[in-house]
Amino acid sequence: MRRRCFLKSLAAAPAAGLVHVPLALPWKAVAQQRGGMAPSDPFKPSEPANNPIGAGKGIYPGRVVWVRDANATSWDGATGHWWDDANTNQKVVDGMTSQLLRNLTGRRNEKQAWDALFRSFNDARKLGGSGYRPGERIAIKINCNQDRSPEWGALASSPGGAPSGAARGGGPPMAAQNGLPSPHAVVALVAELIEMAGVRGEDIMVYDVTGARNVGQPIHNRIRANSNREFQAVKFLVGADYNLGDRMSPAPDMANPIRFSKTEVPTGYLARQVTEAKYMINMALLRPHGMAGVTLIGKNHFGSVHFPNDGGWSPRILHNSVLRTQPMGSYNALVDLMGHRHLGGKTMLYILDGLYTAEHNEGSVFRWASFGDHWASSILMSQDPVAIDSVALDLLRSEPRATQVRGNADNYLHEAAQAAKPPSGTVYNPDGGGALASLGAHEHWNDDDARKYSRNLGRKEGIELIAGA
Repeated sequence: MRRRCFLKSLAAAPAAGLVHVPLALPWKAVAQQRGGMAPSDPFKPSEPANNPIGAGKGIYPGRVVWVRDANATSWDGATGHWWDDANTNQKVVDGMTSQLLRNLTGRRNEKQAWDALFRSFNDARKLGGSGYRPGERIAIKINCNQDRSPEWGALASSPGGAPSGAARGGGPPMAAQNGLPSPHAVVALVAELIEMAGVRGEDIMVYDVTGARNVGQPIHNRIRANSNREFQAVKFLVGADYNLGDRMSPAPDMANPIRFSKTEVPTGYLARQVTEAKYMINMALLRPHGMAGVTLIGKNHFGSVHFPNDGGWSPRILHNSVLRTQPMGSYNALVDLMGHRHLGGKTMLYILDGLYTAEHNEGSVFRWASFGDHWASSILMSQDPVAIDSVALDLLRSEPRATQVRGNADNYLHEAAQAAKPPSGTVYNPDGGGALASLGAHEHWNDDDARKYSRNLGRKEGIELIAGA
């Protein structure tokens, strides 16, 4: 039974009968059916704290920056929607984004920070030390998994109509509202690119190309609301536009395949509009996942792939290659995506949107017990895809209400950090350019209170976390 069919069948039960059903039930059943294994236990690292592997990436190798500001998020859980202007403070989000860029690059202002990021990217890839040049396109991959309707957030109800986030934290029942990209975080990024980095609007494309997904009106309209012609020129590439406006449809680039490193996985392709871009910004969501344990930077490119004979613009064929029920030291398709020259290979910046985080990939937003029963109110940035996902995993596993962080959720991080010689023995070579080298640094912090990584402790390897309030 496919995931959506399972949820529909569950929805046929009386709502009253669902109140005491654990939220994990549908996902455990799907994981069992797909992986043939028992439901997984809560995630526990397989290695000691501060035991780094892999090679850090970036101007400051392995650096991850995190800003949390509770003033950014003020939704009461009942009035309106969390993405409304009344419930998210754009000025605060803009300030968070500015601080993150400066902390990541060590530069005094945003213009210098963006210039450093472009030059760092080009220098690391032996493309010269130049900054951005007009005509060089930038693809921004966001996670629109729950944007599958003309009405933004229309799929927010749990099976049977019960709010999946109801009564979380002991407060009043919350209207069920799905985890979607924060329009305010996306707008802050686009504004930074145009106003601080000097990128032309026509060179910016926001996308998610999975068949049923759209880049919804709250994102589209907020960008278009700026009368500056550069904001009017920003492009949107979607799997389904629902006749909402000026979106483009993807065209597969058959000349640039993704050859997954496990023979059972068929060859995939990307959108031509993506392969034509020089730069990419991977702007994922901070949240657990019912099958993979977490869905962060690595899994964001499930919304980028096309399989001509296996579902079209759909990642369904990859599900069995990312299950949290797989043992450590298993092949993981996320490594092929993270290492492909047109995906991770052209990514200049990684961002995790955690302003309003969801319980899992089909769930409602929830308040964090570890943040005083408030929203996560967080954004993270890095130049290192492995390091940022490692920090995000530690954040999620330390939150008692993030109950879907289970099984071997960090298997892909071990594989990616050691991609040249991974524990599984896989030869990761997704674009035919040769076996991948390490994709970044992985480790777990020392404890949930201090949140110190190896570079924070004065060592020369591993992750450095800079946290600012």
